[in-house]
Amino acid sequence: MAHDLDGIRIAVLLPCYNEEAAIAQTVAGFRAALPSATIYVYDNNSSDRTREVAAAAGAVVRTEKMQGKGHVVRRMFADVEADIYVMADGDATYDSSAAPALVAKLIDEQLDMVVGARQSEVESESYRPGHVLGNKLFTGILASLFGRTFTDIFSGYRIFSRRFAKSFPALARGFETETEISVHALELAMPVGEVVTAYGARPEGSQSKLSTYRDGWRILKTIMHLFRIERPVLFYGGFGLFLAAIAVVISIPLAVTYVQTGLVPRFPTAILATGLMIVAFLSFVCGLILDTVVRGRREVRRLHYLALPGVADLVPASRVEPSTVRAKLQA
Repeated sequence: MAHDLDGIRIAVLLPCYNEEAAIAQTVAGFRAALPSATIYVYDNNSSDRTREVAAAAGAVVRTEKMQGKGHVVRRMFADVEADIYVMADGDATYDSSAAPALVAKLIDEQLDMVVGARQSEVESESYRPGHVLGNKLFTGILASLFGRTFTDIFSGYRIFSRRFAKSFPALARGFETETEISVHALELAMPVGEVVTAYGARPEGSQSKLSTYRDGWRILKTIMHLFRIERPVLFYGGFGLFLAAIAVVISIPLAVTYVQTGLVPRFPTAILATGLMIVAFLSFVCGLILDTVVRGRREVRRLHYLALPGVADLVPASRVEPSTVRAKLQA
């Protein structure tokens, strides 16, 4: 269980895989920033001494055998009982000293998630140009598909309320879990915030586990999968519109020939155009039916989310001033 801060339990969650070189520094940083919090390190089958180093640094060490960050996030949210969750990576790249301000923002504004948007301190080492381009590209795609979004959807530095953590289904397996988290917040119209935080280079001996192309492809598939599930009218309707447009284009010459001669000499083309139009209509109807199902499912998810205690139930804004919250967090 996380320690109390006037009755508020704060847990720091650090998913790790082969972070022996960085985990002690990460634990020490969050211990200094949030002295009242319990720090959990979830080891994901590390082949080095990550577990031993984390335990020696004073963290509560647990294990998740299913490989992938998404599996670890699912396990952390399920196992750990707290009122506020601080999630970061165990590679010492995120600014742990910013944690009190992020937690204070969550409490002051009664939010369900605050994202620590990364601002690189060492551009050439900590934030590769390919990752910058990919982040902007996927952020733009997410914004176009789901409306409002964040400037850094892949940040692993996030603060959650209990009702976010316990209402999040966590179905992703790997690094695409950050995308799933962002879409979950957007789809349930949760109050969220974002704060720019420093982002540094990894300590010597620590290596990134990201694969630019492989993980980028998985993230793109996750976005499209979530778009298909959450926006069925647009997904299936767009597909139907595409097929209908093809049917119209290939049927124009048939119509012209029929007007001129009263004959339809190309029956295969006519049959193809008719078939495409039928499939287009069925696709659109499928989208309408699924939209009704998705709306009902979203309402159930929203009601479950609202049934859980929010930040306002922990620290009423009328009782605690923002400066007091920050002072207590850093005490």
